[in-house]
Amino acid sequence: MAIRLHNTLTKRVEPLETIEPGVVRMYVCGVTVYDDAHIGHAMSAIVFDIVRRHLEWRGYRVRHIVNFTDVDDKIIARANALSRNPQDLAEGYVRDFMAQLAALNVLPATEYPRATQTMTEIIAFIEGLIAKGRAYAAGGDVYFRVRTAPDYGKLSGRALDEMLSGTRFEVDARKESPADFALWKAAKPGEPAWPSPWGAGRPGWHIECSAMNMKYLGEQIDIHGGGNDLIFPHHENEIAQSEGLTGKLFARCWLHNGMLELVNPKTREVEKMSKSLGNVVTLASFLERYDADVFRLIVLGSHYRSPLTYNEDIAADNARKLERLLTALAPATGAAASGPAADALAQAAATARERFGAALDDDLGTSGALAALFDLVRAINTARDAGVGVAPFTQAQGTLRELAGVVGLRLAPSTSQAQDIAPFVELLIETRTALRQARQFALADRIRAGLVELGVTLEDSSAGTRWKSRSS
Repeated sequence: MAIRLHNTLTKRVEPLETIEPGVVRMYVCGVTVYDDAHIGHAMSAIVFDIVRRHLEWRGYRVRHIVNFTDVDDKIIARANALSRNPQDLAEGYVRDFMAQLAALNVLPATEYPRATQTMTEIIAFIEGLIAKGRAYAAGGDVYFRVRTAPDYGKLSGRALDEMLSGTRFEVDARKESPADFALWKAAKPGEPAWPSPWGAGRPGWHIECSAMNMKYLGEQIDIHGGGNDLIFPHHENEIAQSEGLTGKLFARCWLHNGMLELVNPKTREVEKMSKSLGNVVTLASFLERYDADVFRLIVLGSHYRSPLTYNEDIAADNARKLERLLTALAPATGAAASGPAADALAQAAATARERFGAALDDDLGTSGALAALFDLVRAINTARDAGVGVAPFTQAQGTLRELAGVVGLRLAPSTSQAQDIAPFVELLIETRTALRQARQFALADRIRAGLVELGVTLEDSSAGTRWKSRSS
């Protein structure tokens, strides 16, 4: 089955057809680095990490570019408030976010360009637009003539005339039309600036992505991604200026993820994450409390184009799901290499692989792929209890690890703490077993309950009692 993706440009789910066979050129808009990254940033990064992993699993070579906007009004304002150099401030947040992406098991992009490192290309891009009559200089600023893009609005579905009458554009008497947008901004006192043919200044937000796209991927790309909050005006303007310069279709497929929403624990109402509401969940604070796989499971459980709801109950529920996945990686307790149970396990692994791939091929259906993983977990645990071991068992576990890796799940518990407490837990399990044999069930249950309070869960089976630490 061919990979099919929803294209925001055509509003349809379509087969992926790349410019170069077997190669995907993918550009994803990154973050504006003026503050600590939050879980909304992590959501988008994980979505496109899964897109990339799936493409590579299906045999594509992916050239993946993710930018950082490191010069911006918000960065300048934050730097001024902290009496910091704007570029030093931005680069510090870049380093922090890169470390957090590694903790989330997000594959490194092919390149991470910055706006401040692409000034030569940005200026050349703007000069090209001016030469074609697509842009004009005005008092040190440069603006794009939106009227020269006859299909402006094709991505967002907005007609230009309707936008002019119904949208509150920035008022500037130097602009030929209210819809024209800035490609270059003249320097203001105290702001970082770079020399240009129009005077010292800095680029507008939209032009940097078009210039980076062209520098690293060429005039045309296969996939352009980002959050759906970027469809207008950012991605609409990228199309206008890129196609205005080259005369070619800019991106074949536009992928947009939904936004993360918080569920208020008191009102149970959905609300946006914002500083004004005091409900921002930083990525650092999440990773201090939960395994990175927990957040990835939250993302996997929802379709990428849908809003992703989050609260502590959802996080705790996915922490339990992670524990359930990890149960399948416990060693076999038997040694049966053949028979009905072994055959059933082999069939379950083959079925899981087929269902998993089909779900991802169909517009990145991660919830269906996750369901296939949990069915395989159930089959592995059933086979263990039935005494299946050696090759059939390890092969099924290998399939689970492979498929989990396709969606970026590590399934690699930390063993340090589990090793530290192992002798004490084993002793308590022996004591509990003796108490149960003596029919002192109340005391045995008290030991089990106490272990649960400490984050240790027990699983009783005919082969004995297994245990797992929640923190491992």
